[in-house]
Parts: sequence; structure tokens; C-alpha cells
Amino acid sequence: MPLVCLSSPEGIEALCSDLGVDYTDVRILMLAWKLKAEKQGYFTQDEWQTGLKALGVDSLTKLKKALPELEKEVEEPSNYEDFYIYAFQYCLTEEKQKSVDIESICELLNLVLGVQFRPQVDSLVEYLKVQNDYKVINADQWINFLRFCKEISFPDLENYDATQAWPLILDNFVEWMREKQS
Repeated sequence: MPLVCLSSPEGIEALCSDLGVDYTDVRILMLAWKLKAEKQGYFTQDEWQTGLKALGVDSLTKLKKALPELEKEVEEPSNYEDFYIYAFQYCLTEEKQKSVDIESICELLNLVLGVQFRPQVDSLVEYLKVQNDYKVINADQWINFLRFCKEISFPDLENYDATQAWPLILDNFVEWMREKQS
């Protein structure tokens, strides 16, 4: 596989085309996670070579066949949280950037949590789009979105306790959900 072409967004798009997947497919984000790619839209030669070795592949055909296994690897509880945190960090495209805009967060939530937690993600995305208090989401809020999805009964929210250490945005979301339900 050519390595030089992967060092640009156009190269990543060409790789996606060769793999028969859209560049917005979650499997490309999973591949970036596996390659430990540091910069969105770019795979360095070292990331590419080390990542392919870790995947045990040496051709485009083998990489195509490895994608379903990569999905299974990410879905393992021991890896999923790491992948989830990586997805946020991968969106930090500027130096010293600590937060991601709401629009990008909504897309990312759909991409990384949508399969497992569709009802929560749909409601959270709807809330994020109508609220006016937050323009960006930071890493703590992002990590707590996953915790919320895993721990809180939905849609009744019975076990949500606002006195616990939840970010204010989730307190506001729960309040919005409860108002919407009544």
C-alpha cells in the first residue's frame, strides 16, 4: 500500500474509497484509534506502519477484512472507553484547544454512541441543538455523557441524582427532559 498518500486528508479520502467506506464511517475513526493517529485527517508513516503491524495486515485487502475485527475490538469494554476518549481528543485540531463545538459534538455523539445508546443520543443531540448556554463541550462533559448513558435509566431518569458530581450541562439536560415529559 502506498504510504505517502496517507499524510493528507485527500490521502485518507482515497484510502476510504479503496476500502469502500465513507470517510465519516466510524470504522475510520476506529482505524485512527488503532493507528494512534495524533492529527485528524493524517496518518504519519510511523503511525501507519505500527498500526498495520498491530492489526496484522500488510495489504489493502487484508485491511478491509480486518475492519469487522477492529469493530469487535473497540466494542470490548476494556477498549471502548479509551476509544470514546480518543474520539474527543482526535477532534481537538488546534494547539491548546480544550473543547469542541456543539455541532461537531452532535456528529461525534451519533458516530460513537449512536449504535449503543440511540435514544439517549437522540435526546441529548436534540437538547444540545436547542439550548443556548453552551457553544462548546469540554473533555469532562464529554466523558460524563458516556457515564450518563451507562448509568442512568432512560427515558425515566429515575436514578439521576443532581447532587452527585454531574456536569451542569447534564443537570440542565435532565431538567429539560423532565419538562418535556410532563
